[in-house]
Amino acid sequence: MRPGRTLPPHSPRRRRALLWAALAGVAPAFAPPARSTTRPAAAAPRVHPWLPQGRLVGQGTLRFLGFAVYEAALFAGEGFEPASPMAQPFVLELVYRRALSGEAIADRSFEEMRRQSGLDEASAHQRWLPFMRRAFPDVREGDRLAGAWQPETATSRFALNGGPAVELHDAAFARHFFGIWLAPETSRPELRGRLLGLR
Repeated sequence: MRPGRTLPPHSPRRRRALLWAALAGVAPAFAPPARSTTRPAAAAPRVHPWLPQGRLVGQGTLRFLGFAVYEAALFAGEGFEPASPMAQPFVLELVYRRALSGEAIADRSFEEMRRQSGLDEASAHQRWLPFMRRAFPDVREGDRLAGAWQPETATSRFALNGGPAVELHDAAFARHFFGIWLAPETSRPELRGRLLGLR
């Protein structure tokens, strides 16, 4: 977007930008946040402790108005197929570049999950939103929030900075939650392509 240009208040592009800002916990203000003076994030490791036999598939950065919100990295085993990511174990790790509210992350994650087909919204709101509010703590700059998927047991697992994990055995939840980044319906197709090693 060129400097000084303002998107129309009801344009699809503007709505998508504000939704992703909210998902990240960024207040939907029109002025960009103050520039960070901290050092850049370190490169993602080649393996993840939750998947020691795996490898780094891809990584990318979520940005809002040009400013980094988090660095994302996807780890999976050899033979990982980007066309069917939910058929294989993987770990998605986010390294945050700003302090964010866990409750806001959970609430806006649910809003993104609603974009995908096959969601029983009333049931999901009753069961999944409380779980995400428990699973996603407040984060500070530099915190690492990892989410792992194990298809054999239909288990999603989440932990902050390698601490105690919170689990949920629900394949439908995993498909919709990890679909925020990996599903074709994602509102960030470029980030999806980078995570899946397609770009």
